[in-house]
Amino acid sequence: MEAEPIRVLIVEDDPDWIKAMTSYLNSEPDILVVGAATAADEALRLAGTLAFDVALMDIQLTGGGREGIYAALELHERHPAKIIMLTSVTDERVMTQAFTAGAVNYIEKARFKDLPHAIRTAHRHPAAMDALLREFARLKREEQLKALTPAEREVYELIEEGYTQSEIERKLYKAESTLKNQVNKILKKLGAKSSKEAVELVRRKGLFRKRDNR
Repeated sequence: MEAEPIRVLIVEDDPDWIKAMTSYLNSEPDILVVGAATAADEALRLAGTLAFDVALMDIQLTGGGREGIYAALELHERHPAKIIMLTSVTDERVMTQAFTAGAVNYIEKARFKDLPHAIRTAHRHPAAMDALLREFARLKREEQLKALTPAEREVYELIEEGYTQSEIERKLYKAESTLKNQVNKILKKLGAKSSKEAVELVRRKGLFRKRDNR
């Protein structure tokens, strides 16, 4: 009996790239692109109805109000498919974010010829390796949190609790310029682009714990 092909979902905001990769991957005898989405919201809707084994997701996804990292985090929670993140640049920080989001691999778009092998490898990924990757992501996030100074962590705690910038300034008696500088350092250390993203990344991994004496 012939084995079922590996079913692939492509999540990419460039329709031309989707068309080219669909044609390329479907030329492989054991791979079948069963769906495509140009925005995160669309991909998450498909995750509720479409059967697929591997998702190829652009880490710089822009459509639908979510970036690729957010979309991967949500997809990983909703669907058992393996996620391969796609990028246009080589960046260790981006690679760490991809694994933190639950991806099992990270491929530059210029290396698209590696995709068939990456898809097959991801599909065969043993559960033990998945656990190893999750542990790697957890340790990297803990390392980032430990990099915060006590003052930065105090600011982060208030951000997580929902305090506005002006409220934090008054509560901690900080000048606007001082607080902005600390927030920028926090975002850099956590590998986030906004306060909201920083809180979301940490909360999803359950790594942040408030001090008992707060």
